[in-house]
Amino acid sequence: NADWRNHWQEGDFPFLFVQLANFMDPKDEPSESDWALIREAQLQTLTVPNTGMAVIIDIGDWNDIHPLNKKDVGHRLFLNAEHLAYSNTSVVYSGPIYKSMQIDNNKIILSFSNVGSGLISKGGELKYFSICGSDGKFVWANAKIENDKVIVWSNEISNPIAVRYAWADDPESANLYNAEGLPASPFRTDNFKK
Repeated sequence: NADWRNHWQEGDFPFLFVQLANFMDPKDEPSESDWALIREAQLQTLTVPNTGMAVIIDIGDWNDIHPLNKKDVGHRLFLNAEHLAYSNTSVVYSGPIYKSMQIDNNKIILSFSNVGSGLISKGGELKYFSICGSDGKFVWANAKIENDKVIVWSNEISNPIAVRYAWADDPESANLYNAEGLPASPFRTDNFKK
């Protein structure tokens, strides 16, 4: 967006974009994903001033990178515009964004920004969290919400070092949201592979 802003000569005008949707076949086990790496790069773009991102990890189509559901995509962009371009500080414009982690024995406690009125699990227990120990091998994890934090653990991992959420081409069951119904962005706490 710096290049576009430079070409248009309008200063740091609001710049909104859409994170890649879920796409392709879901996988049964945690794995590496080029799509997840691209989403991570898009998430990191939020460090550029005056930018906003609509997360659509929950409305994609496995066989089409351009989701058929344009209404929700547009609504989430609108919320970002209302906050960013029109300075409405009371609007909840984003779902949860990973902020930090803390290791507590065999658990990892995750903190988020943009929790809105609170974190929720949409449709049952939290899904699509994975965790690993020092070997870097991720396994599916248990996860629960407590005081607007997410606690993640697995009985297979006694000394966890990292967590991933919705880290896949198509994390079809990822269900961490804020109470306003906006999905959490996929994320990882590690930087093992780029």
